[in-house]
Amino acid sequence: MIVAEHVPVLLERVLDLFAPAITGRPAVLIDATVGLGGHSDALLSAHPRLRLIALDRDPDALERSRERLARHGDRVELVHAVYDRLPDVLADLGLSTVDGVLFDLGVSSMQLDRTDRGFAYARDAPLDMRMDPTTGPTAADVLNTYPPGELVRILRDYGEERFAQRIVKAVVAEREREPFDRSDRLVRLLYDAVPAASRRTGGHPAKRTFQALRIEVNGELAVLRDAIPAALKALSVGGRIVVESYQSLEDRIVKQAFAELAKSRTPPGLPVELPGHGPELKLLTRGAEKAGETEIEHNPRAASVRLRAAERIQEAAA
Repeated sequence: MIVAEHVPVLLERVLDLFAPAITGRPAVLIDATVGLGGHSDALLSAHPRLRLIALDRDPDALERSRERLARHGDRVELVHAVYDRLPDVLADLGLSTVDGVLFDLGVSSMQLDRTDRGFAYARDAPLDMRMDPTTGPTAADVLNTYPPGELVRILRDYGEERFAQRIVKAVVAEREREPFDRSDRLVRLLYDAVPAASRRTGGHPAKRTFQALRIEVNGELAVLRDAIPAALKALSVGGRIVVESYQSLEDRIVKQAFAELAKSRTPPGLPVELPGHGPELKLLTRGAEKAGETEIEHNPRAASVRLRAAERIQEAAA
């Protein structure tokens, strides 16, 4: 059943950014995180000659997207894959370059809404948090088996949690009494471990820990560090990449990858640009763009989005 209420974030801006690269001709675009297919559906509808390759690690999301995008026929290819496998996917399809790549990062609306997936701290659920529920360790596995020092690192690095030491001390004591398996027990522990003053001013005390566990379970930052350079390398000249991030750690990876290819490699002091040493990318956004108040009012998920986009202006260095 199609989830009709799903609202793609910054949809009109995404369409505008891709239009110069794919309008009026046969073009290929990769939606590296198709989710429920909202962006893909709009892109295919706006560009009748577009071929779209849709990736997702979540089999449930792929099945829902398959239904939503079925009306576009053989212009859509759905692939069960994590987006760092993009080079392998292209090779399997016989493609060397593409005209566009879209990343809509983070946890999807469908994953948050499915209680059994364990992503949302507002409802009791199994501590799973796997974007692909067919493989890999769960959040419960992380909480119950990781050494205390590793748990502290995860909460600090991935959740930017100031009280990581206090939380991990409480987790270790609790898991020795009984292993964690449900989110409600972890949320109650976090309420007790995070000081009351921080709870009043710092948002829900579970937010940062749940984010950190989700990132660790799914290897999100490591995957992104590989995927963004691979996507940039796959772009043809004139091709465009659009990335929507929802937290600062993701956005920083994207920003740095774009900046590296948007600068000249000609040694400083030379009066002319050396052939083949000019910037490979042109940045299409000034910093990271955010959603407006009207969109956030209608789609609260847009509140944390940071959008960056770039265009390839020179062939990728060998």
